[in-house]
Amino acid sequence: MDYGKQAYRDYLSLEKNYSAHTVTAYLNDVNFFQTFIAAEFDSDDLYAVNYSQIRSWIVSLVEAGVSARSVNRKISSLRSYYKFLLKTKQVEASPLLKHQSLKTAKKLQIPFSEKEVDLVLNQIQYPEGFEGLRDKLIIDLFYTTGIRRAELIQLQLSSFASNGTLKVLGKRNKERIVPLLPIISQQVGAYLLERARLEQVKDASFFFLTLKGVKLNDSFVYRLINHYFSNVSEKVKKSPHILRHTFATHLLNNGADINSVKELLGHASLASTQIYTHSSLSELKQVYGHAHPRNQR
Repeated sequence: MDYGKQAYRDYLSLEKNYSAHTVTAYLNDVNFFQTFIAAEFDSDDLYAVNYSQIRSWIVSLVEAGVSARSVNRKISSLRSYYKFLLKTKQVEASPLLKHQSLKTAKKLQIPFSEKEVDLVLNQIQYPEGFEGLRDKLIIDLFYTTGIRRAELIQLQLSSFASNGTLKVLGKRNKERIVPLLPIISQQVGAYLLERARLEQVKDASFFFLTLKGVKLNDSFVYRLINHYFSNVSEKVKKSPHILRHTFATHLLNNGADINSVKELLGHASLASTQIYTHSSLSELKQVYGHAHPRNQR
């Protein structure tokens, strides 16, 4: 029995405008839960689920070593599914009505320093030709625009406007316009000249390509960032998201208005942007400590 899953898939992709990756993750969580109740309770009827069954699933996940953050994500998928069933009158009540999320420790994202970014962009050697120009441009775009990895991968040739701006398609297909620094526009031009020399291009509309002419994927971009920053940084995590975090932190450290940073990042709410303020706060404390007369005595 489908239990409304196909309609739920359409709802997530068409009405909620979730990415294909997100839709798959939500459905995988629902299927995972259904497999669990079939094995533990000898029934895979998702319409007849009660909270004790869900609680048993949570306990099994925790005992298996799944982090509280990951458990909460899975339950969030399940909650979304039952909200849809309730909305479409396929169930009378959600079994998750009174559920409270597991407490999680806040993960501190440590940005790259300005020196580390400068070393990667201006000191290390890049490969000659197409690959070197592409790799450096990817790093510089992350650092100067704060775009997400998925947003960078989906960039089209038409995303770059002649007026020095970039059209970014963000979460839920929400568009935003991001200004480009002149040095980035110069790199874009140089990259396009090399891109035009590729022998074969399969994904012609996409801006960033591999040597084989196909669009990039998530792991390719992650490995690229990790490779170059491993040359200059000993930080445990070296990823595209850390570069996005670095973009926001460096802007705030240098006096940018948090609401402007929110718009550049494509955040729906200011609360999402405020997680990037911890580093700017530490900088502010340092300036305050050096400058305040009470601290000079």
